[in-house]
Amino acid sequence: MRGGRSTEARQTAVIVAGLVVAGALFLRVDPYLGGIVLIIDLALAMAFFIMGDTEDLPQIAARLSEDARKVVFVNQGNDRAFRIHVTLVPLDREFDLAELPPDASHEFPLTSMVAEAKALVTYESADGRKFSRSIRLSATDRGDEDLLKPPFPVFGWK
Repeated sequence: MRGGRSTEARQTAVIVAGLVVAGALFLRVDPYLGGIVLIIDLALAMAFFIMGDTEDLPQIAARLSEDARKVVFVNQGNDRAFRIHVTLVPLDREFDLAELPPDASHEFPLTSMVAEAKALVTYESADGRKFSRSIRLSATDRGDEDLLKPPFPVFGWK
């Protein structure tokens, strides 16, 4: 874990400080103001708890290069991915990568251009959790490249 203990200690300190401030406001200034600070503190504690689930998770994404002669693998997560095994279907190609750091990429060259394929990717996190993904690769359809597109239609987004 990268800085796991220090992050947890800081989060605990923020929550405890919020409780102390809420108690002081409740007893000395105004009970309603103390209650507001307590609610904000509880919401912050819930946010820290939810954020804990996303720590140390690798996420491997794959796409075809612009010329469709390479498959590009990128670790979009926040931890290293280990023991990566890739199967390209129907190209009948398999290969392994030892590891892929966060935000790093690896290009796998193909013998010819590929119109469509599927990559079956299995990998592990640093603590041994296993992940598996099936990623559709297409030379013409770049449907999931718009990172700002909302998951549901908002304000006439098309």
